[in-house]
Amino acid sequence: MSGELTPQETVERALALTAAGAGPGDRVVIAEETSTANLRWAGNTLTTNGVSRSRQLTVIAVDRRGDGAGVGVVSRAGVRADQIEDVVREAEHAAAEASLAEDANELAGPGEADSFGAAEGETGWDAAAVRTEIGVMRDFAAALGQTLRVAGASGRKLYGFAEHQVESTFLGTSAGLRRRHDQPTGRVELNAKSADLARSAWTGVSTRDFTDVDIAALDAGLAGRLDWAKRTVALPAGRYETLLPPTAVSDLLTYLYWSAGAKDAADGRTVFSKAGGGTRLGERLSALPVTLSSDPQAASLRCAPFVIAHASGADSSVFDNGLPLGRTDWVRDGSLAALVSSRHSAAAAGVPATPAIDNLTFATSAPDAPSLEQMIAATGRGLLLTCLWYIREVDPQTLLLTGLTRDGVYLVENGEVTGAVNNFRFNESPVAMLGRLLEVGVTEPTLPREWGDYFNRAAMPPVRVEGFNMSSVSQAS
Repeated sequence: MSGELTPQETVERALALTAAGAGPGDRVVIAEETSTANLRWAGNTLTTNGVSRSRQLTVIAVDRRGDGAGVGVVSRAGVRADQIEDVVREAEHAAAEASLAEDANELAGPGEADSFGAAEGETGWDAAAVRTEIGVMRDFAAALGQTLRVAGASGRKLYGFAEHQVESTFLGTSAGLRRRHDQPTGRVELNAKSADLARSAWTGVSTRDFTDVDIAALDAGLAGRLDWAKRTVALPAGRYETLLPPTAVSDLLTYLYWSAGAKDAADGRTVFSKAGGGTRLGERLSALPVTLSSDPQAASLRCAPFVIAHASGADSSVFDNGLPLGRTDWVRDGSLAALVSSRHSAAAAGVPATPAIDNLTFATSAPDAPSLEQMIAATGRGLLLTCLWYIREVDPQTLLLTGLTRDGVYLVENGEVTGAVNNFRFNESPVAMLGRLLEVGVTEPTLPREWGDYFNRAAMPPVRVEGFNMSSVSQAS
């Protein structure tokens, strides 16, 4: 830990030490304080709970030389006050030894950031770092205890965990910029099994503070799925009309978002590359009026309203730290509208600069979007998924993904769920899937199951897809 220093004091000391060093150069300092609380349960019994805290210091040194700059990045956990100078000097040394950075640029100044304005609910720079405690789950834990008792009495076994994390980020630069953001991130994952463990169902939700988590309702939904699975039907591989719930949609579209980099698209490496050169910006991906967007101010999905970059990559740049972020439509009314880019990669690709944002929303502008229950009722024959897992990329040129279904695939006939079917391996491209959407439901906050550890803030609808490719039968359970 950095002794008695606050994160703000750590930033200021690192910048002051830098100013005292030999040679000119720009600096970015990022100090982060993270606290985490968790509960776990298994077989209807609470098993563990705990709280942890950590601190991380990142110093980014820029060594300006002629028309270019070398960059050195050093990150350390648990840095004490008397160790700050060591981190700064190590970063300076790395910058002096580094080759010229392709993404060299001017750092964002306070005027550039201030013109964006403070985000709603943002805490000022001088306020203490925000910490979570186990008390954030007090009401949830009481409801969980009652739910576990009800499940036990009904012959269900519940397994799962709840986690809440708050990360306070303090970003300062030698250009005078000071920005801070407090990010709460919470999730609940709940798995229900029959008494003989032969049937299983899963659900998960994301939350900022647990006040919106109804654990009894989650358990009731799983109980219904376990009842559906009392009848089983064997189906072969093939293409099926398929209903995907919000969690499955979020896993597929999150991967699409992660793959929508401007540089790789302009270099001809991805599904967003245009034949003959350039990108597919402006091309129609779906006949339906759907929009995929990110917005730091999105209700229940709020995230950092400025760039936080610990390292440079294909479409991120340490020189962009502190740049303001606003709403970005990646797909607008069915057409590709933007690609993820830094200032450098945007200029190289000939597109507007649109840095990544830490949330994602998919929605239709069509009126009267149905609920998943209404979509089931309107289905003649098709499959209803629960979630996807073990998702891997097969072909970046088409964004073909493969993975497995898990914890419940159900057969829908004449508007009713008539039983559970076997699991499948799927081969599907989320971009191609957009072109085969038959129906898009009402958007709601959800938790990606595969990517929830890395990407928590998503709002998605259920969708109906024509010919979803179940490429083989899977023995996974």
